[in-house]
Amino acid sequence: MTIEIPLSERFVDLAIDARGVATVTLNNPEKHNAFDDAVIARLTQVFTYLHGHDNVRAMILAANGKSFSAGANLGWMKRMADYSFDENLHDANALANMLKALNFINKPTIAKVQGAAFGGAVGLVSCCDIAIASDKASFCLSEVKLGLIPATISPYVVQAIGVKAARRYFQTAERFFANKALNIGLIDEVVAIDELDNATEAMVDTILANSPAAVEQAKQLVFDVAFKDVDEALLQDTSERIASIRVSAEGQEGLRSFFEKRQPAWITKQQ
Repeated sequence: MTIEIPLSERFVDLAIDARGVATVTLNNPEKHNAFDDAVIARLTQVFTYLHGHDNVRAMILAANGKSFSAGANLGWMKRMADYSFDENLHDANALANMLKALNFINKPTIAKVQGAAFGGAVGLVSCCDIAIASDKASFCLSEVKLGLIPATISPYVVQAIGVKAARRYFQTAERFFANKALNIGLIDEVVAIDELDNATEAMVDTILANSPAAVEQAKQLVFDVAFKDVDEALLQDTSERIASIRVSAEGQEGLRSFFEKRQPAWITKQQ
């Protein structure tokens, strides 16, 4: 019996290894991993699943082939051109919800960018906590060339590269390369293409050496304190957070292992 696998599932692979490291791979290299509404729905499903998966410690967002992602699929864009406002709004909301699911997933996320990332793909990179790119990677916020704007990805891209750089690249649609992406904050590391796998694994190892509960709470801490006034409410909130984690099981284990000069349980459990 032949079982038909939806195209969206063929184009988005999910693997979780014994360490609890999930790898989400865009897998449509012939189309430069461009995405459409079905792929967006699949990515939302995967990110939501990983958010609720207690045994997942980290997530890598990767892609097969020469390109990381060309952004919107041409066939999807052609369909959208014939959509009504309400139909376009529905599609835009789906993309916005997928980006939100990625941005706020309660695991550390690493974008592994081997090649070109255009349009919405820059949003994917911006939503990840850490981005490592090869020296062959390039980026382009190309929307204005098509009479469009990078609207749904804008909250994450502006946070990643800052207002000044966004004002330039949103309007010029210039293609820029890995070193420029590093300088403006879109990328955290640039490595040779043949070192990309090793650099990503080294970052995963760095994360796995840390307390899973503390990593999750540290990520949430950034979201909760960013751009807040340093007032009494914030001081009380942050004080309560550190007090709470100090008396937690992993907080106690971390402190004890440090003073006892041994590895904490979350490391020995992996070995």
